[in-house]
Amino acid sequence: MFKQRYWRPLGLILILVFAGRPAAAPQEEQGPLPTPAAPGHQEEIESPKGEITFVPPDEVDIPDNEFGEMIRYGKDLFLNTDQLRGSYVGNGLKCVNCHLDRGRKANSAPLWGAWPMYPAYRKKTGKVDTMAERIQGCFLYSMNGKAPPADSKELIALLSYHYWLAQGAPTGKALPGRGYPEVPKPEQEPDYARGQVVYQEQCAICHGDEGQGLKIGDDYQFPPLWGQDSYNWGAGMHRINTATSFIKYNMPLGQGKSLSDQQAWDVANYINSQERPGDPRFTGSVAETAKIYHEENCHYGDEVNGKLLGTNE
Repeated sequence: MFKQRYWRPLGLILILVFAGRPAAAPQEEQGPLPTPAAPGHQEEIESPKGEITFVPPDEVDIPDNEFGEMIRYGKDLFLNTDQLRGSYVGNGLKCVNCHLDRGRKANSAPLWGAWPMYPAYRKKTGKVDTMAERIQGCFLYSMNGKAPPADSKELIALLSYHYWLAQGAPTGKALPGRGYPEVPKPEQEPDYARGQVVYQEQCAICHGDEGQGLKIGDDYQFPPLWGQDSYNWGAGMHRINTATSFIKYNMPLGQGKSLSDQQAWDVANYINSQERPGDPRFTGSVAETAKIYHEENCHYGDEVNGKLLGTNE
């Protein structure tokens, strides 16, 4: 267990060091899909063009001291975020569902690609966010929960894990493999019916015929993609282009880039045409909320199959 005396001083140091770094280019909100957590190893990370880029540290090199304990706790929370359900998590998702291979995988919003780019201005919040605020947003939207306080041991541990994975990465440089690579718009507009076919053929085996995910006991082995246990209407993954990019480069699990661009757009469109938990920024009117926060690349406020999306019903 961590000594209480250690949390606040080290947490303050992390926050002060981080807050003093220069602002860099924005990185938009990411949100969920699958997971696995392989044992520690050091691998070469390749960009979409194939060049070798940043190599995150090997887990065997996590220090054997109190800081190392914090890193390990942060990693445990990252892989098993559902242990915070009822406090900071309100659905069945985990951080690793969107940031594959323990946050190490290139083109899956790896932590080593995000850390060096913060603080950063983000259009979503309309201000320069720290990494702590960025993680808090993930809890509010992708986890459909509430933000851990900046000085909480949970947030400090997650910051420690992010910080450690980015050791040696250049500050303020957008590394190849950061984020989810953009997928060009296909010749045909994304189509619900085609997307449903792709989903049933490629996705349902893991995520369920109704997007409900796959559970063993109380634990989701594969996350729900819509419904009450999935990401809400404020999560970055509710945007069709964001989901398309994640799917194209990472899905089906272990078979990234096996879908065509058209298939990726179609299935992302289908997944994000389903109802999910409400946007925490809801103004009391779906139309007004859509106008303020959902002007493009999503179906919030649209009527699909006779149902108005965003009503959370």
